[in-house]
Amino acid sequence: MRAYFKKHILNFKQPSGTSRGILTQKVTWFIFIEQDGKVGIGECGMFKGLSFDDRPDFENKLQNICEEVDKGFEHIYNQASGFPSIQFGLEMAFRSIDADHPFQLFPSNFTKGNSDIPINGLIWMGDKDFMRKQIESKIEEGFRCLKLKIGAIDFEAELSLLRMIRSVFSKNDLEIRVDANGAFHSNEALDKLGKLSRFHLHSIEQPIKQGNWEDMSKLCKSTPLSIALDEELIGIESKYKYDLINAIQPQYIILKPTMVGGYKSSEEWIALAESKGVGWWITSALESNVGLNAIAQWTYKLNTTMPQGLGTGGLFTNNFSCPLMVKNATLHYEPTLDWDFNI
Repeated sequence: MRAYFKKHILNFKQPSGTSRGILTQKVTWFIFIEQDGKVGIGECGMFKGLSFDDRPDFENKLQNICEEVDKGFEHIYNQASGFPSIQFGLEMAFRSIDADHPFQLFPSNFTKGNSDIPINGLIWMGDKDFMRKQIESKIEEGFRCLKLKIGAIDFEAELSLLRMIRSVFSKNDLEIRVDANGAFHSNEALDKLGKLSRFHLHSIEQPIKQGNWEDMSKLCKSTPLSIALDEELIGIESKYKYDLINAIQPQYIILKPTMVGGYKSSEEWIALAESKGVGWWITSALESNVGLNAIAQWTYKLNTTMPQGLGTGGLFTNNFSCPLMVKNATLHYEPTLDWDFNI
């Protein structure tokens, strides 16, 4: 058995805005494991500026992992502790090399093309007209759950957008989620949540920055709007997961396998959340179609009916052609289509 990795830069079709700035490129890494003529492929989609493993020694760790691959999965998975995106890449690659097809990691009715995954339509930040055009386009495409990135433009302009949507679509016709990416200050968050709640939103992701469990706990207790933790989960060791859920008691958690250490770690979060009556859903972290495929197939096996955040495959000009497609506001897998994975 041998392993090696390659770096790849994904280019956005158009600049995409978040409260942390404008994204034009996304760097990712692929790990390859070879044994007995077979190749397993995993994606280590570390997200610069956000991932816990955004560190100067990231590629050195990848190289060390590759050099020790013959010691087996458990050994190198543990060696990658503190590098969640590498852990997820390893889970993918080992499952890939054991599969009948390198990209069929969890065969199911989804991969047979018989069942789809409901997804939300993602609305990127920008000026009011840009966001309005995105909203109109997604609704025309049939989406009945939208996720709006907020926190970068004027708050009153964002409220105006929500007012415009609700003037046409009631809460029964259209579910709206918003994602602040930690943009609100603690002393203003409750007031802003009150104003947002007037538009009957499903939830808000990470209203304040992660790390202040006390403030987030107070907010979750008094909020008029369901709060979903996202960045709050990044970098939390297994032994502290229960402490976080118990201390903050959010209404939801959002799991990005690339950010939290893959399937194993995500399933730990799910079990803890369900034990405390906390809801959850899965989203991508702007991986290529390789990582998105791995997340989608696993998500389908979880038997959740909520719209998931998995509609990101069409964001890049140089993504890889694959059987995944967005169809009727769902993620569909078309088994008659082939992969074109060439970097």
